[in-house]
Amino acid sequence: MIRRSRIVGCGSYLPANVVTNQDLADRGVETSDEWIVQRTGIRSRHVAAEGELTSDLALAAARAALDHAGLDGAAIDCIVLATTTPDNTFPSTATKVQAALGMTRGFAMDVQAVCAGFVYALSVADSFIKSGQANRVLVIGAETFSRILDWKDRTTCVLFGDGAGAVVLEAGEGKGDAADRGVLSTHLHSDGRFYDLLYVDGGPSATQTTGHVRMHGQEIFRHAVSKLSSVVEEALVANGLEPSAIDWLVPHQANQRIIDGIARKLKLPTEKVVLTVDRHGNTSAASIPLALAEAVHDGRIKRGDLVLMEAIGGGLTWGSALARW
Repeated sequence: MIRRSRIVGCGSYLPANVVTNQDLADRGVETSDEWIVQRTGIRSRHVAAEGELTSDLALAAARAALDHAGLDGAAIDCIVLATTTPDNTFPSTATKVQAALGMTRGFAMDVQAVCAGFVYALSVADSFIKSGQANRVLVIGAETFSRILDWKDRTTCVLFGDGAGAVVLEAGEGKGDAADRGVLSTHLHSDGRFYDLLYVDGGPSATQTTGHVRMHGQEIFRHAVSKLSSVVEEALVANGLEPSAIDWLVPHQANQRIIDGIARKLKLPTEKVVLTVDRHGNTSAASIPLALAEAVHDGRIKRGDLVLMEAIGGGLTWGSALARW
Protein backbone atom coordinates (compact mmCIF):
# COMPACT_ATOMS: atom_id res chain seq x y z
CA MET A 1 0.00 0.00 0.00
CA ILE A 2 1.11 3.56 -0.66
CA ARG A 3 0.02 6.99 0.54
CA ARG A 4 -2.26 8.88 -1.83
CA SER A 5 -3.53 12.45 -1.69
CA ARG A 6 -7.31 12.30 -1.93
CA ILE A 7 -9.35 15.37 -2.80
CA VAL A 8 -12.02 15.48 -0.09
CA GLY A 9 -13.36 19.00 -0.54
CA CYS A 10 -13.39 21.87 -3.00
CA GLY A 11 -14.68 25.43 -2.98
CA SER A 12 -14.55 28.66 -4.93
CA TYR A 13 -15.16 32.38 -4.77
CA LEU A 14 -15.79 35.00 -7.46
CA PRO A 15 -16.05 38.75 -6.82
CA ALA A 16 -19.55 40.16 -7.25
CA ASN A 17 -18.54 42.67 -9.93
CA VAL A 18 -19.04 41.19 -13.42
CA VAL A 19 -17.46 43.04 -16.36
CA THR A 20 -18.72 42.12 -19.83
CA ASN A 21 -16.95 42.64 -23.13
CA GLN A 22 -19.39 45.42 -23.93
CA ASP A 23 -18.54 47.09 -20.61
CA LEU A 24 -14.89 47.19 -21.69
CA ALA A 25 -15.78 48.69 -25.06
CA ASP A 26 -17.98 51.28 -23.33
CA ARG A 27 -15.05 52.23 -21.09
CA GLY A 28 -12.89 53.08 -24.08
CA VAL A 29 -10.99 49.85 -24.70
CA GLU A 30 -10.51 49.54 -28.46
CA THR A 31 -12.37 46.26 -28.82
CA SER A 32 -15.79 44.66 -29.23
CA ASP A 33 -17.67 41.65 -27.93
CA GLU A 34 -17.38 39.97 -31.33
CA TRP A 35 -13.60 40.53 -31.50
CA ILE A 36 -12.98 39.09 -28.02
CA VAL A 37 -15.34 36.11 -28.34
CA GLN A 38 -13.99 35.11 -31.74
CA ARG A 39 -10.38 35.07 -30.55
CA THR A 40 -10.72 33.84 -26.97
CA GLY A 41 -14.24 32.60 -26.19
CA ILE A 42 -14.44 35.07 -23.29
CA ARG A 43 -17.71 36.97 -22.77
CA SER A 44 -17.28 38.30 -19.22
CA ARG A 45 -15.03 38.21 -16.20
CA HIS A 46 -15.21 39.04 -12.47
CA VAL A 47 -13.22 41.95 -11.04
CA ALA A 48 -12.41 42.42 -7.36
CA ALA A 49 -13.92 45.41 -5.61
CA GLU A 50 -11.77 48.24 -4.30
CA GLY A 51 -10.14 47.01 -1.12
CA GLU A 52 -10.90 43.36 -1.89
CA LEU A 53 -7.54 41.57 -1.68
CA THR A 54 -6.20 38.29 -3.00
CA SER A 55 -6.21 37.00 0.59
CA ASP A 56 -9.93 37.82 0.86
CA LEU A 57 -10.71 35.77 -2.25
CA ALA A 58 -8.44 32.95 -1.09
CA LEU A 59 -10.02 32.86 2.36
CA ALA A 60 -13.55 32.65 0.98
CA ALA A 61 -12.60 29.78 -1.34
CA ALA A 62 -10.71 28.04 1.47
CA ARG A 63 -13.68 28.22 3.83
CA ALA A 64 -15.96 26.83 1.13
CA ALA A 65 -13.57 23.91 0.49
CA LEU A 66 -13.22 23.16 4.20
CA ASP A 67 -16.99 23.27 4.64
CA HIS A 68 -17.38 20.85 1.74
CA ALA A 69 -14.86 18.52 3.40
CA GLY A 70 -16.56 18.84 6.80
CA LEU A 71 -13.38 20.27 8.37
CA ASP A 72 -12.15 23.48 9.96
CA GLY A 73 -8.83 25.29 9.82
CA ALA A 74 -7.52 23.52 12.91
CA ALA A 75 -7.58 20.20 11.01
CA ILE A 76 -5.14 21.42 8.34
CA ASP A 77 -1.40 20.74 8.54
CA CYS A 78 -0.31 22.90 5.62
CA ILE A 79 -1.53 25.58 3.20
CA VAL A 80 -0.02 25.94 -0.28
CA LEU A 81 -1.36 29.03 -2.02
CA ALA A 82 -0.64 29.63 -5.70
CA THR A 83 -0.73 33.30 -6.70
CA THR A 84 1.04 35.84 -8.88
CA THR A 85 -0.77 38.73 -7.23
CA PRO A 86 0.00 38.50 -3.49
CA ASP A 87 -1.30 41.09 -1.05
CA ASN A 88 2.25 42.18 -0.27
CA THR A 89 5.75 41.39 -1.50
CA PHE A 90 6.10 39.57 1.83
CA PRO A 91 5.04 37.86 4.04
CA SER A 92 3.24 35.22 2.03
CA THR A 93 -0.47 35.61 1.42
CA ALA A 94 -0.84 32.03 2.66
CA THR A 95 0.09 33.09 6.18
CA LYS A 96 -2.75 35.67 6.20
CA VAL A 97 -5.17 32.91 5.23
CA GLN A 98 -3.66 30.64 7.88
CA ALA A 99 -4.31 33.22 10.62
CA ALA A 100 -7.85 33.95 9.41
CA LEU A 101 -8.70 30.24 9.48
CA GLY A 102 -7.50 29.90 13.08
CA MET A 103 -4.74 27.51 12.03
CA THR A 104 -1.93 27.93 14.58
CA ARG A 105 0.18 24.87 13.82
CA GLY A 106 1.78 23.47 10.70
CA PHE A 107 2.95 25.85 7.99
CA ALA A 108 1.77 27.97 5.08
CA MET A 109 3.54 29.06 1.92
CA ASP A 110 2.97 30.72 -1.46
CA VAL A 111 3.90 29.17 -4.82
CA GLN A 112 4.46 31.36 -7.88
CA ALA A 113 4.17 29.75 -11.31
CA VAL A 114 1.62 32.15 -12.84
CA CYS A 115 -1.14 30.30 -14.72
CA ALA A 116 0.44 26.91 -13.98
CA GLY A 117 0.45 27.80 -10.29
CA PHE A 118 -2.35 25.51 -9.15
CA VAL A 119 -0.79 22.42 -10.77
CA TYR A 120 2.53 23.35 -9.16
CA ALA A 121 0.86 23.87 -5.76
CA LEU A 122 -1.01 20.58 -6.07
CA SER A 123 2.25 18.80 -6.83
CA VAL A 124 3.95 20.38 -3.78
CA ALA A 125 1.04 19.42 -1.53
CA ASP A 126 0.98 15.88 -2.93
CA SER A 127 4.69 15.54 -2.16
CA PHE A 128 4.16 16.66 1.43
CA ILE A 129 1.46 14.03 1.90
CA LYS A 130 3.41 11.25 0.18
CA SER A 131 6.47 11.96 2.35
CA GLY A 132 4.39 11.90 5.53
CA GLN A 133 5.14 15.54 6.35
CA ALA A 134 1.42 16.38 6.26
CA ASN A 135 -1.87 14.52 6.44
CA ARG A 136 -4.21 17.29 5.31
CA VAL A 137 -3.22 20.12 2.97
CA LEU A 138 -5.30 23.05 1.77
CA VAL A 139 -4.34 23.98 -1.81
CA ILE A 140 -5.53 27.36 -3.06
CA GLY A 141 -5.27 29.26 -6.33
CA ALA A 142 -6.18 32.93 -5.93
CA GLU A 143 -5.62 36.00 -8.10
CA THR A 144 -6.51 39.68 -8.44
CA PHE A 145 -5.03 40.01 -11.92
CA SER A 146 -7.08 43.15 -12.50
CA ARG A 147 -4.49 45.00 -10.35
CA ILE A 148 -1.64 44.35 -12.81
CA LEU A 149 -3.46 45.01 -16.08
CA ASP A 150 -2.96 47.94 -18.43
CA TRP A 151 -6.59 48.75 -19.17
CA LYS A 152 -5.59 50.50 -22.42
CA ASP A 153 -3.89 47.38 -23.80
CA ARG A 154 -6.61 45.35 -25.50
CA THR A 155 -4.23 42.43 -26.10
CA THR A 156 -4.15 41.71 -22.34
CA CYS A 157 -6.87 43.52 -20.40
CA VAL A 158 -9.71 41.63 -22.12
CA LEU A 159 -8.25 38.26 -21.16
CA PHE A 160 -7.99 38.19 -17.38
CA GLY A 161 -10.28 38.11 -14.38
CA ASP A 162 -10.16 37.70 -10.61
CA GLY A 163 -11.20 34.74 -8.47
CA ALA A 164 -10.11 31.93 -6.18
CA GLY A 165 -10.56 28.18 -5.90
CA ALA A 166 -9.39 25.66 -3.32
CA VAL A 167 -9.19 21.94 -2.64
CA VAL A 168 -8.54 19.95 0.53
CA LEU A 169 -6.17 17.00 0.18
CA GLU A 170 -6.21 14.22 2.75
CA ALA A 171 -3.87 11.25 3.07
CA GLY A 172 -5.33 7.88 2.15
CA GLU A 173 -4.06 4.47 1.10
CA GLY A 174 -3.91 2.98 -2.36
CA LYS A 175 -2.48 -0.01 -4.17
CA GLY A 176 -0.24 2.12 -6.35
CA ASP A 177 -2.11 1.71 -9.62
CA ALA A 178 -4.40 3.87 -11.74
CA ALA A 179 -7.50 2.53 -10.00
CA ASP A 180 -6.54 4.29 -6.77
CA ARG A 181 -8.52 7.26 -5.53
CA GLY A 182 -6.54 10.50 -5.28
CA VAL A 183 -3.74 12.23 -7.13
CA LEU A 184 -2.15 9.61 -9.38
CA SER A 185 0.71 11.76 -10.71
CA THR A 186 1.83 15.32 -11.40
CA HIS A 187 4.21 16.49 -14.10
CA LEU A 188 5.96 19.88 -13.98
CA HIS A 189 8.11 21.72 -16.51
CA SER A 190 9.60 25.14 -17.13
CA ASP A 191 11.81 26.76 -19.76
CA GLY A 192 13.26 30.15 -18.87
CA ARG A 193 14.37 30.82 -22.44
CA PHE A 194 10.80 32.01 -23.03
CA TYR A 195 10.77 34.36 -20.03
CA ASP A 196 9.78 37.40 -22.10
CA LEU A 197 6.77 35.89 -23.87
CA LEU A 198 4.50 36.57 -20.89
CA TYR A 199 5.72 38.79 -18.06
CA VAL A 200 5.05 41.82 -15.87
CA ASP A 201 7.22 44.85 -16.63
CA GLY A 202 7.88 45.67 -12.99
CA GLY A 203 8.95 44.26 -9.65
CA PRO A 204 10.63 45.13 -6.34
CA SER A 205 14.18 44.56 -7.58
CA ALA A 206 13.82 45.75 -11.18
CA THR A 207 11.65 48.87 -11.01
CA GLN A 208 10.33 49.13 -7.44
CA THR A 209 6.84 49.12 -8.96
CA THR A 210 4.17 46.49 -9.56
CA GLY A 211 4.16 46.84 -13.35
CA HIS A 212 1.67 45.57 -15.95
CA VAL A 213 1.16 42.32 -17.83
CA ARG A 214 2.85 42.15 -21.25
CA MET A 215 2.32 39.25 -23.63
CA HIS A 216 3.30 37.98 -27.07
CA GLY A 217 -0.02 36.28 -27.75
CA GLN A 218 0.72 34.35 -30.94
CA GLU A 219 3.90 32.83 -29.52
CA ILE A 220 2.15 31.87 -26.29
CA PHE A 221 -0.61 30.18 -28.30
CA ARG A 222 1.91 28.17 -30.32
CA HIS A 223 3.79 26.99 -27.24
CA ALA A 224 0.58 26.24 -25.34
CA VAL A 225 -0.76 23.78 -27.89
CA SER A 226 2.49 21.83 -28.25
CA LYS A 227 3.59 21.83 -24.60
CA LEU A 228 0.17 21.02 -23.15
CA SER A 229 -0.31 18.17 -25.62
CA SER A 230 3.06 16.76 -24.58
CA VAL A 231 2.48 17.04 -20.81
CA VAL A 232 -0.99 15.49 -21.13
CA GLU A 233 0.55 12.53 -22.94
CA GLU A 234 3.21 12.32 -20.24
CA ALA A 235 0.53 11.94 -17.56
CA LEU A 236 -1.27 9.20 -19.46
CA VAL A 237 1.89 7.23 -20.21
CA ALA A 238 3.03 7.47 -16.58
CA ASN A 239 -0.18 5.77 -15.49
CA GLY A 240 -0.49 3.29 -18.35
CA LEU A 241 -3.72 4.86 -19.60
CA GLU A 242 -5.25 5.70 -22.96
CA PRO A 243 -7.05 9.01 -23.62
CA SER A 244 -10.34 7.11 -23.63
CA ALA A 245 -9.92 6.51 -19.87
CA ILE A 246 -10.31 10.23 -19.10
CA ASP A 247 -13.73 11.16 -17.75
CA TRP A 248 -13.12 14.89 -17.44
CA LEU A 249 -10.62 17.40 -18.77
CA VAL A 250 -10.34 20.39 -16.41
CA PRO A 251 -7.94 22.70 -18.24
CA HIS A 252 -6.48 26.08 -17.45
CA GLN A 253 -9.08 28.52 -18.76
CA ALA A 254 -6.98 30.82 -20.95
CA ASN A 255 -8.41 30.54 -24.42
CA GLN A 256 -11.27 28.54 -25.92
CA ARG A 257 -9.23 27.65 -29.01
CA ILE A 258 -6.37 26.18 -26.95
CA ILE A 259 -8.82 24.12 -24.91
CA ASP A 260 -10.56 22.89 -28.05
CA GLY A 261 -7.21 21.88 -29.55
CA ILE A 262 -6.24 19.75 -26.56
CA ALA A 263 -9.68 18.12 -26.47
CA ARG A 264 -9.38 17.19 -30.15
CA LYS A 265 -5.98 15.59 -29.59
CA LEU A 266 -7.47 13.51 -26.78
CA LYS A 267 -10.57 12.75 -28.86
CA LEU A 268 -12.67 14.00 -25.95
CA PRO A 269 -16.20 15.23 -26.72
CA THR A 270 -16.94 18.79 -25.66
CA GLU A 271 -19.36 17.58 -23.00
CA LYS A 272 -16.38 16.00 -21.16
CA VAL A 273 -14.47 19.31 -20.99
CA VAL A 274 -15.17 21.67 -18.07
CA LEU A 275 -15.37 25.20 -19.44
CA THR A 276 -15.59 28.44 -17.48
CA VAL A 277 -13.46 30.70 -19.70
CA ASP A 278 -16.55 32.30 -21.23
CA ARG A 279 -17.73 33.57 -17.82
CA HIS A 280 -14.50 33.84 -15.82
CA GLY A 281 -11.85 34.78 -18.37
CA ASN A 282 -8.31 33.76 -17.46
CA THR A 283 -8.02 33.77 -13.67
CA SER A 284 -4.46 32.42 -13.79
CA ALA A 285 -3.71 30.12 -10.83
CA ALA A 286 -7.39 30.18 -9.82
CA SER A 287 -8.80 28.92 -13.12
CA ILE A 288 -8.45 25.15 -12.61
CA PRO A 289 -9.78 25.00 -9.03
CA LEU A 290 -12.65 27.34 -9.99
CA ALA A 291 -13.62 25.04 -12.85
CA LEU A 292 -13.11 21.94 -10.72
CA ALA A 293 -15.34 23.25 -7.94
CA GLU A 294 -18.09 24.14 -10.39
CA ALA A 295 -18.11 20.67 -11.97
CA VAL A 296 -18.05 18.92 -8.60
CA HIS A 297 -20.82 20.96 -7.05
CA ASP A 298 -23.13 20.74 -10.08
CA GLY A 299 -22.75 16.94 -10.05
CA ARG A 300 -20.78 16.41 -13.24
CA ILE A 301 -17.65 15.04 -11.56
CA LYS A 302 -18.54 11.98 -9.48
CA ARG A 303 -16.72 9.54 -7.23
CA GLY A 304 -14.37 7.35 -9.25
CA ASP A 305 -14.11 9.72 -12.23
CA LEU A 306 -10.67 10.23 -13.76
CA VAL A 307 -9.86 13.94 -13.97
CA LEU A 308 -7.04 15.42 -16.04
CA MET A 309 -5.82 18.94 -15.25
CA GLU A 310 -3.29 20.92 -17.31
CA ALA A 311 -1.98 24.49 -17.49
CA ILE A 312 0.70 26.72 -18.97
CA GLY A 313 1.86 30.11 -17.73
CA GLY A 314 4.64 32.68 -17.80
CA GLY A 315 8.16 31.45 -17.30
CA LEU A 316 7.32 29.48 -19.33
CA THR A 317 5.91 27.06 -16.78
CA TRP A 318 3.55 24.20 -17.55
CA GLY A 319 2.30 20.99 -16.05
CA SER A 320 -0.41 18.38 -15.70
CA ALA A 321 -2.03 16.39 -12.93
CA LEU A 322 -4.10 13.23 -13.09
CA ALA A 323 -6.46 12.41 -10.23
CA ARG A 324 -9.24 9.92 -9.54
CA TRP A 325 -12.08 11.55 -7.68
